[in-house]
Amino acid sequence: MTNLRFEAVAEASRKKPLEVATPAERPSEFFGKKVFNRQKMYKYLPADIYAKLVDVIDNGARLDRSIANEVAKGMKQWADENGVTHYTHWFQPLTEGTAEKHDAFIEHDGKGGMIEKFSGKLLAQQEPDASSFPSGGIRNTFEARGYSAWDPTSPVFIIDDTLCIPTIFISYTGEALDYKAPLLRALRAVSTAASEVCHYFDPEVKKVTSNLGWEQEYFLVDENLYAARPDLMLTGRTLMGHDSAKNQQMDDHYFGTIPERVQNFMKDLEIQALELGIPCKTRHNEVAPNQFELAPIFEETNLAVDHNMLLMSLMKKIAHKHGFRVLLHEKPFDGINGSGKHNNWSLSTDTGVLLHGPGKTPIDNLRFVVFIVETLVGVYRHNGLLKASIMSATNAHRLGANEAPPAIISSFLGKQLSDLLDHIEKSDKKDLFDVAGKKGVKLDIPEIPEIIIDNTDRNRTSPFAFTGNRFEFRAVGSEANCASAMIVLNTAVAEALTDFKKRVDALIAKGEDKIAAIIDIVREDIVASKPVHFDGNGYSDEWVVEATKRGLDCEKSCPVIFERYLDKDSIKMFEDMNVMQENELIARNEVKWETYTKKIQIEARVMGDLSMNHIIPVATHYQSQLAKNVENMIDIFGKEKATSLSSRNITIIEEIAVRTKKIEAGVEELVNARKVANKIESEYDKAIAYHDTVEPKMEEIRYEIDKLELVVADELWTLPKYRELLFIR
Repeated sequence: MTNLRFEAVAEASRKKPLEVATPAERPSEFFGKKVFNRQKMYKYLPADIYAKLVDVIDNGARLDRSIANEVAKGMKQWADENGVTHYTHWFQPLTEGTAEKHDAFIEHDGKGGMIEKFSGKLLAQQEPDASSFPSGGIRNTFEARGYSAWDPTSPVFIIDDTLCIPTIFISYTGEALDYKAPLLRALRAVSTAASEVCHYFDPEVKKVTSNLGWEQEYFLVDENLYAARPDLMLTGRTLMGHDSAKNQQMDDHYFGTIPERVQNFMKDLEIQALELGIPCKTRHNEVAPNQFELAPIFEETNLAVDHNMLLMSLMKKIAHKHGFRVLLHEKPFDGINGSGKHNNWSLSTDTGVLLHGPGKTPIDNLRFVVFIVETLVGVYRHNGLLKASIMSATNAHRLGANEAPPAIISSFLGKQLSDLLDHIEKSDKKDLFDVAGKKGVKLDIPEIPEIIIDNTDRNRTSPFAFTGNRFEFRAVGSEANCASAMIVLNTAVAEALTDFKKRVDALIAKGEDKIAAIIDIVREDIVASKPVHFDGNGYSDEWVVEATKRGLDCEKSCPVIFERYLDKDSIKMFEDMNVMQENELIARNEVKWETYTKKIQIEARVMGDLSMNHIIPVATHYQSQLAKNVENMIDIFGKEKATSLSSRNITIIEEIAVRTKKIEAGVEELVNARKVANKIESEYDKAIAYHDTVEPKMEEIRYEIDKLELVVADELWTLPKYRELLFIR
């Protein structure tokens, strides 16, 4: 084991970039090559079936099961031409990953042979069992029945020899057991609510689309070095490891030249992603060594979520091909930046209007203000719930550090937009609008120049920042399913818009002019949402004090934060918007608490194993070498002189003894804390125990181990060090 680290370093240093063949076609020509997109639908489906399917996708028309057979027939023909032999319902259970069970097309022909067949029934719905996926008590393990149902709004795609059909996953009694089902409901809710508000400004609006552009950050580590780090393999992060003398302090990695091996990995990834219809746009080095980012062009939210889940799976597969392991953990290395997944979110109409973008007329800008303010209202009312939507055992390590937003949800607007809202709030109502008979309505809302897209300075400490024509939700973790945050955000905004329209309509019913009524309610909501508006330094201690005064959720304990899902206001919002029912929310929280506990439990077990089987044996072996050296020095020089000459070695011997004793005691305490926590029946109380008693012990043990790394001979240390993990590419 002693030599494994050096063998890994040597092997990693010898690796050459893997050549990647460049397709003969331009990216625009092979984009979507492996996707049953509209072009393929038009080619392989009868005209009437194509029209019905497009109506389902574009207008939310109910899926007519009678067309499923024809759609399946067309898909099968396309799949055959691409060498496909299997199909799967591809869904997103509550494990944060994706799930699939592959079935071959073959069936008995009744004559002793086989035929290949794919029916509309198999396309539209399946019963995949999947009983072992977490359900939070909605169903028992022995009750296997759960259904996956086709989501026609997300196109079918091919991976290797398998036709992948995006689906929702629900229980026998109809509760959602996945992320997609509630996401689709949330998107329907925000479309309905936003469309109704848009009718004040344009009666032609029929649909509002939620848009999402994610920015995927990640680390790449050489596969050989990864294999020599059991903590990376089993937990996704390094549970120990002292800072490298050089890390990110020189800022020379950020936007620097992409290493050749990494460049070829990125090229391979982009080619395969583009073939799968993922519109990759940007790639670059991130701040930390061996940290990178990939970002696509924004898409409709449901599709963007599917593409992100697909991309994360693809990244792992292609990284392995290039001799890397991709790390999606939010904080794989201590002391340097972690990884996030900024979610750029906006709303747009089917008439081509970006609702979070400024307009060219006073009426357009009033609409812009309405949607900005009601977004802030939703974020303010449910700031704790939004934090819960992005919180996890892994993201908790990142939030609040000096490279990530704090664990307090606030919104940065920038000076120009802040001044505009102040102007609307404080101006006399008579000065803001004037009904001028046949001349129409004149509004004293300053023209917002299009340059606003560029002149809202970025505040990297803000979790939810306005960036010109969209909001950037920066607190989302790199490993997360974006759907979690998007479910809450879209539902919260839908509720705010619904409430806004109800109050405006009430004023109009009393005889108030429509524009006057809109401005009245907007002014109320500007004031109401002020506590969540913060353009200052989110890292400062002063902000924590101020946020507490404003009534914002400042809780830092991950298990406690999850409780926000079960607040009365949260349950009412989800139920009123027809997104989730109380029993679904209770079940999901059970899963969240159980998942949190298991992740910390695994880390604690790995920490104990590495401490007792790697660190202490190596440290005591070095201690023995030093002791032997001191003994030899005494034989040569005598005790008094040898003690003076060997003073450094004696000090190290003592330090190793002290630190290994603390580690042994710490591991024993860690084991005992786990035993106590494991006896707790309540998933919530168990998660709290792991957070409060188990996790702190691990930090104490790590401190001693990291100090030992500095004194034990480098040639004996078995685990690849930070300098090797971060700088060998």
